[in-house]
Amino acid sequence: MLTKKYLITICFIALCSISFAKKKQPNILFIMSDDHTAQAIGAYGGLLSSLNPTPNIDKLASEGIRFENAFCTNSICTPSRACIISGQYSQTNGVLDLDNPLDTDKQYLPKELKKLGYSTAMIGKWHLHTEPVNFDYYKVLPGQGKYFNTKFLEKGKGDWPNNIVTSKGHSSDVITDVTINYLKNRDESKPFFLMHHYKAPHDMFENAPRYDNYLKDVEIPEPASLYNQPFWGSEATKGKNDSLIHYIGTSISPRHQQNHKKPTNYTNRWYGDSIDPKLGTHLAYQKYLKDYLRCVKGVDDNLGRLFDYLKKEGLWENTIIIYTGDQGMMLGEHDLIDKRWMYEEAMRMPFIVHYPKMIEKEQVSDLLINNTDYAPTMIELAGGKTPEYMQGHSFINTLKGKAEENWREATYYRYWMHIIHHYVPAHFGIRTKEYKLMFFYGAHYMPKEDFKGHYWATQYNGIDRETPHTFEFYDLKNDPQELHNRYNDPQYNEIIEKLKKQLIEKREALNETDKNYPKLEKIIQENWNN
Repeated sequence: MLTKKYLITICFIALCSISFAKKKQPNILFIMSDDHTAQAIGAYGGLLSSLNPTPNIDKLASEGIRFENAFCTNSICTPSRACIISGQYSQTNGVLDLDNPLDTDKQYLPKELKKLGYSTAMIGKWHLHTEPVNFDYYKVLPGQGKYFNTKFLEKGKGDWPNNIVTSKGHSSDVITDVTINYLKNRDESKPFFLMHHYKAPHDMFENAPRYDNYLKDVEIPEPASLYNQPFWGSEATKGKNDSLIHYIGTSISPRHQQNHKKPTNYTNRWYGDSIDPKLGTHLAYQKYLKDYLRCVKGVDDNLGRLFDYLKKEGLWENTIIIYTGDQGMMLGEHDLIDKRWMYEEAMRMPFIVHYPKMIEKEQVSDLLINNTDYAPTMIELAGGKTPEYMQGHSFINTLKGKAEENWREATYYRYWMHIIHHYVPAHFGIRTKEYKLMFFYGAHYMPKEDFKGHYWATQYNGIDRETPHTFEFYDLKNDPQELHNRYNDPQYNEIIEKLKKQLIEKREALNETDKNYPKLEKIIQENWNN
């Protein structure tokens, strides 16, 4: 009789264990590098893939799913990060540009995951200005932080923003060390949600010394549009008869050398300013790419170290690993550097998901997603439902190998910071899988009298001036590198009109109109049918 009761008890415990295992929530590790663009990841192919810059990220992609059509809605650090954590577009979350702080009440992603039983942590580059109060633990860079010996703001070390702690070493190494230490000391009674954010490879590149000779004797392949693109752009990006080619944008070539009123890090606005200008574009490009890729290499090697730790500790199989960048980056395409633009290289984000329990190996998706979708997807992966206040949508069905129902046909984009930093005109637009329509309205959203007190107000020429108001249209099926602006080509009139209609509808549906900015609304109305 005792033996029978004992066997029943054992069976009951076993069944409970199986049930618990089935219900066990996955850990979520969200990894984001700053300005790591898809064309600098081997798995995405392209010019740089032959250099094998990211073997660890490539392996992660081969063992999971890679999204080919992931885009940001505002290609600049703070706004993109706000879209990711809030699941909302810029006007709804209140972060239009680098100056706007994200309200602590809108740190929605950690709040929702805590409701689902997760311990939450934020480590590395934060750049949302306000304290990450909704994380159980944080250790974040103040602002941009530094590449070497950076300070951190750490929870439990005093009141924000005086809770400063120091570090030694390169930031990519230190941030990885902090994350591994957090994992060693985490609350193991709960699943973890960890945002692991690198500073690298943000510009003003500084690599760890061990990478000084990486790619030293390698010739980096160059995009053809660095030198020749007679049909690209418009008056908004080049000026009438090329009158603005020395003003608009930031270049690899020495065409931008004197735009600032006072010396700054961008005085010459030519990355090769430490090279004799007589040597020109080629060496400037080689320097820019090697400096960038040396920072990328440091990220990838550190991810290898982090992944090894997860495997060693038995966390690999039950941890959803997401890898992305906060936006893309121009790496000399169209003779441009930095992000901000709606051109493919700046708008596209890498997005890779690894989770062996759900996602089959070597999956590639062309689903049109954007950074407002990331929070809803993670919430549903954790067992929750997308909150109604989020504007993004979960694509969990795609991760499960199923089709999404009633998915978007186009994604919306808007860049607000007219001229500031890299002389990029303000613009918005819409992208489908086949076409892209951009409108450069070319004006800052603030009236000039409100510029006072902003650090950029006296550093950049022309923020208060309008640049030309024009459209650009690209046929991405036949021109994936966006070399030929077809806006004035009659054969595309019907498609362009359809896209304009979709763009108006998107702006209304997403709270992205200019009803609060009458000056901009007037510019749009007056130039919409040009």
